[in-house]
Amino acid sequence: MTTKHFLIIILCTLFSVGNAQNKLVPFNSKYISYEGRILDRPNAAELSWPGTTVSIQFKGKSISALMQDLDTANYYNVIVDGKVTLKIHTDTTKQSYVLASGLKYGTHSIQLFKRTEWDKGKTLFYGFETSGDTHLLPPPTPDKRKIEFYGNSITCGYADEDPHGNNSPIGYFENNYRSYAAITARHFHAQYSCISKSGIGIMVSWFPLIMPEMYNRLDPTDSTSKWNFANYTPDVVVINLFQNDSWIVNMPNNPQFKYRFGTKKPDAAYIVASYKNFVASIRSKYPHASIICVLGNMDATKAGSPWPGYVEQAVKQLNDRKIYTHFFPYKNTGGHPSIAEQKAMATSLIAFIEKHIQW
Repeated sequence: MTTKHFLIIILCTLFSVGNAQNKLVPFNSKYISYEGRILDRPNAAELSWPGTTVSIQFKGKSISALMQDLDTANYYNVIVDGKVTLKIHTDTTKQSYVLASGLKYGTHSIQLFKRTEWDKGKTLFYGFETSGDTHLLPPPTPDKRKIEFYGNSITCGYADEDPHGNNSPIGYFENNYRSYAAITARHFHAQYSCISKSGIGIMVSWFPLIMPEMYNRLDPTDSTSKWNFANYTPDVVVINLFQNDSWIVNMPNNPQFKYRFGTKKPDAAYIVASYKNFVASIRSKYPHASIICVLGNMDATKAGSPWPGYVEQAVKQLNDRKIYTHFFPYKNTGGHPSIAEQKAMATSLIAFIEKHIQW
């Protein structure tokens, strides 16, 4: 054998090994499962909503994900065998991210959990990458219970990991996984859907979009992209809105106040009707769900606030025995809820559900 032939054999062997170590499991593989509203692109799944997850089960030692962000502000938790092990920051360059390596050979589960909300941009998920000794396993049977949340920054988990309590808007400090919403879903072993956006309201927001205009979207940035509500029917729906409305209705010079109300502040009847109409729209999509209208824990529920009363009046007018109210006490601290305050809300909501709802 000549030296030339020997080198060719070595190169061919290395090429074969490299291919065996980098097998792509495409985004639409039957071995991959999703939670949340996922938009299918021709060659990737598009992730936008907070709390969106991608999962796979396998027998092996390592696994990676091929991803590309359309912004630079998104972060994901990597959950290995039920434990958060890593936070990754996705880049605008299409690249592979090692999610786990050096695991003991055996059966493992991997989940990517979108920590950040949709204003941080979209992420394209092309699939998982596995090594040659990896054996893919069918997805587990989905949890029977389903829960869905409609909310603002409180539900998103905005700045919940800011260690200085500075209310930082950057994605690094936002972690929907540690929000009261996600904690509640995990407690009940329920599938989780989170339709939330910081700054949003029912009547008015800090930007030109309100929840009644967004709640039915698949792509939150596209008014023509409609979600098929038959794809996910929750047993329990939690609505936590009105915090932003409670501020902006008192700001006549705010451009969104002018856009929504002109020069006249909405009166109590208008406020109650707006809330009632939104809850009715949710009821029309989910005729049999239990709906919990919560509020708090920021200053919309401080002593003397009229906003819990508006919620109560709206629910009373709906006269529906499966629509409830539950208010989180005012946290009486600056900024958005911390991790500890998110846990306190989760504890409160869990106790309420356990007491009032059979599911």
